[in-house]
Amino acid sequence: MSETVVQTVPPVSKRVIRTIAGATLLATVLAGIATVLGFMGAFAWPLDLCSHFRAQYLISLLIGAVILLAMKRRKSAAILGLLAIVNLAVIVPLYFGRATPSPGPSVRAMLMNVNTQMGDPKRVAEAIRQIDPDFVVLEEVNPKWITDLADTLARYPHSQLTPRDDNFGIALLSRLPFQSSRTMYIGPAGAPSIIAEIETPQGKCAVLATHPLPPIGGEYAGYRNAQFVALSAEVRKATCPVLLFGDLNCTPWSPHFARLLADSGLQDSTRGWGVQRSWPADSWLLRIPIDHCLHSPAIRITRREIGPDVGSDHFPLIVEFQLQ
Repeated sequence: MSETVVQTVPPVSKRVIRTIAGATLLATVLAGIATVLGFMGAFAWPLDLCSHFRAQYLISLLIGAVILLAMKRRKSAAILGLLAIVNLAVIVPLYFGRATPSPGPSVRAMLMNVNTQMGDPKRVAEAIRQIDPDFVVLEEVNPKWITDLADTLARYPHSQLTPRDDNFGIALLSRLPFQSSRTMYIGPAGAPSIIAEIETPQGKCAVLATHPLPPIGGEYAGYRNAQFVALSAEVRKATCPVLLFGDLNCTPWSPHFARLLADSGLQDSTRGWGVQRSWPADSWLLRIPIDHCLHSPAIRITRREIGPDVGSDHFPLIVEFQLQ
C-alpha cells in the first residue's frame, strides 16, 4: 500500500505582502501626481503626456484607496479617492450626449493607421471587406501598401492617394463621388493631409484626413500643436459640414485637443460613446484613444466603435453618420 504525499504551498510571507502593497501604493502616488500635472499640459510637452492616461489613473487610484482603507489610513485613502474622482469627472462626459438617429440611411466611414513597416495588408483588406465602409482613410501607407491593396482599391472608384516611404503616407478611398479632392500640407511639419468634398445621399460634406507628428519631444510636439492650429483655420474655410479623421497622436483629455475643438468649432464623435481606446494594440494596460473623428454640429454620429485587430499597432475606428 503506497502512501499519498500531500504537498502544501507555503503561505505568502508578510514581507512579500508588504512589498506588493508598497509597490502598488508607489504606482498610485505617481498616478496622483500625474493626474495633477496632466492639467498643465499647455505649458510643456512632458506635462501634456501626463494628460493621456486618465482611465489608468482612475483604476490605479481606486486600488490604492482600497489598500489604504484596509490599512486604516483613512485620510490618505480620501486623498486618493478625491484624485480618482477628478479623473472620473473628465472621463464621464464622454458617455453622455449621444445623438438620436433620424430616419434615413447613414454613411459608414473607417479610419485605419495600418503601420507602414509591421502592418498586415491581408488583414487590412479583409477588415475593409467585412466592414464595407462607404469611404476609408488609410494612414502610414507607402507605395508597397498601395500595390498590396490593389484589389481593395479597385472596389473604390474614387480615391486620393499620397503614399510615402516614411510613416506619413495617407490615402482616402470612396464609393461616394468626389466633387473635389486634393493633398495639402497643413502646418510646418510637411506631413500630407487630404481634403475631399464628398456627395452623400443626404448632401455634401468635406472629409479632412490628417496625421500630425507624435509628441515624442519638444520639436515634434510643437509641430503637432501647430498643425492643430492650421487645421482649425482650414476647417473654418469650409462651405459644407466637415468630418476630420486622423491619428491625432493626442487623447480627448489634452488641453491641445480641447483647443482644436474650440478653435475649429468641431465636436468630438466620442461624446455619447465612451472611451474607445485604439493604441497600442499590443498593450491593454497602456492603451489610449488617439484615433479620432471630429465633426461639424450639422453631422449626427449614429455609430462609433473600435474595429478588429488588423495586425497594426492601431485598431481601426468605425463611424456611421448622418447629415442633419
